[in-house]
Amino acid sequence: MAALEAAEAALGLRQEQQEEEEENHNHDHEGGGEPAALNGLVVSEKVKSNNIDVKIPESELEAEEKGAEEEHPRQSDSNILDISSDYPRDKHISIQRHLADLEKLADLREDERKPCPLCPEEKFKACYSHKLHRHLQNLHWKVSVEFEGYRMCICHLSCRPVKPNLIGDQTLSKMGAHYHCIICSATIVRRTDMIGHINRHVNKGETESRFITVRAPKSSYKVVKESATDVQVLPNHSTPQKTDSYFNPKMKLNRQLIFCALAVLAGERKPIECLDAFGATGIMGLQWAKHLRNAVKVTINDCNENSVTMIKENCHLNKMKVKLNIREEGNDETVGNGEENSDTIEVTKMDANVVMHLRSFDFIHLDPYGSSVNYLDSAFRNVRNLGIVSLTSTDISSLYAKAQHVAFRHYGCNIVRTEYYKELAARTVIAAVTRAAARCNKGIEVLLAVALEHFVLVVVRVLRGPTPADDSAKKVRYLIHCQWCEERVFQKEGNMVEENPYQQLPCDCYGSMPGKTAVLLGPLWSGALFNTGFLRRMLLEAMQYGLDEAQSLLKTLVSESECTAPKHLSTHSSGDENKQEECGVYISTPNTSAESYLVHGKRKSEEVLRSTAKRQRPEHSAEHPPFYYNIHRHSIKGMNMPK
Repeated sequence: MAALEAAEAALGLRQEQQEEEEENHNHDHEGGGEPAALNGLVVSEKVKSNNIDVKIPESELEAEEKGAEEEHPRQSDSNILDISSDYPRDKHISIQRHLADLEKLADLREDERKPCPLCPEEKFKACYSHKLHRHLQNLHWKVSVEFEGYRMCICHLSCRPVKPNLIGDQTLSKMGAHYHCIICSATIVRRTDMIGHINRHVNKGETESRFITVRAPKSSYKVVKESATDVQVLPNHSTPQKTDSYFNPKMKLNRQLIFCALAVLAGERKPIECLDAFGATGIMGLQWAKHLRNAVKVTINDCNENSVTMIKENCHLNKMKVKLNIREEGNDETVGNGEENSDTIEVTKMDANVVMHLRSFDFIHLDPYGSSVNYLDSAFRNVRNLGIVSLTSTDISSLYAKAQHVAFRHYGCNIVRTEYYKELAARTVIAAVTRAAARCNKGIEVLLAVALEHFVLVVVRVLRGPTPADDSAKKVRYLIHCQWCEERVFQKEGNMVEENPYQQLPCDCYGSMPGKTAVLLGPLWSGALFNTGFLRRMLLEAMQYGLDEAQSLLKTLVSESECTAPKHLSTHSSGDENKQEECGVYISTPNTSAESYLVHGKRKSEEVLRSTAKRQRPEHSAEHPPFYYNIHRHSIKGMNMPK
């Protein structure tokens, strides 16, 4: 401030002595003469007054110059996409609509040497306009990526900020050629990777900004109808890694089997709380609520925000009410038999392990992308007694022994590729389920095990108590498998080491073939894979709701569980059983109404639970065989019949 006051005093003395220069100066200032700052150079005057040299800084011009320098496109700081800046962010200078817009950044109209705005000086030196034009056109514009009228040109600047150092300065790391995403702040090196990156944004409905997610217009949605339930899906709904609304039409049979299992449980006790831990589009939970109505209280969970939004929209599409909160404080009302709660679905957004730790459910279905072993402990922790846990495993590459090291890592089982690899996969999953339930002092009863081309489905009933847990854990054993004839047998119970374990195999390959002929697989589930009575009731529910695909499979499962042909599937029913005939198959189910399983009040007595557990005992008297042989693969002529 003192320097400014001295400068003003010196100017006053100079103006009094030279009036003509003052008039000319005022005339030029009022007439719009040249400013004091020319071409970005600050003009300073030195005035001698009383032998004192005074430097007059043009503060206003310096401020304007500083602003002009910050706005100039050649400054490297403007090329940095600051991660900490507020949204929405400005587009990077490498993103332009036309080639002329890119040329404007370099000022090709000037007959001077100009540097490239997208290359550092050490990579491309300043040159004249004709050479710079060819450089921008051939090395930047022609290799760009186009999206909605914009071109993302290749950039050679140092555009990626690194973490601040100890001093707090944010330095720049040198990068090679890269692209700047027009939607987010990502920098992609390869052009093909940039195209795939943009396609993933489009598939997710993000077309504007990273921070302002713009969902795809409803015109781009595809409405899929399955079992009288409509759901909206994105165009890439069949790719789980690239979409938030994963929907696989090939899993229709899986959804029908799970629905039949839930319908059987809903007939035993009402109402039941069921959870679809991985909702995706919510089609499975919508089918439960739409067909079973007030018999179930449905909760659909997903950890992805876009999937939760899609589930809410699908609920409104099927005229279902959405309940967002898990449980309000002071409101612990259960779902009654009234119609007021029959069309309400609870939608939660959290991790599946969290929601299963917070609440208790009667029916839990796990269908993650890949293996479900990471969610078994939380699933069995709070599941109610005599409840049902169903899990769909889609990691068939490991379960079908194509990636044996992955199967050992996830399930702790040693398996090889065999002729009975599908049954081996089902027993591998059940063994992992048994160990997880035993850690929570719970046992299991296997109701259904299906291994198809795309998935392995296991449905088990939970039996609470240390005694059922010990009984179930004892059924997890090792398997002796002959590599020559593929004969197999489970190891005998006990901890004593046998002198010759090959004697347990019914074949004589060890004596006739050289070397070691058998391998030890497992540990695997050695118990039954089906509950015949439960399968018959599932078949009855499938016929009641018109699930044709599930009917044919359930008939096959019933015949396998009884080891009889479908035309001989008949049971002698007593007076308290219902008997129905469908396509030559006689189905007998106990004539038990919902009133026998429903007890008025908040809690059931121990006597009722014990009586209910007795009713849930398997209806077959003989034990199921440990393995099912494929007779067509055994030759009678070669005497290769199963023992």
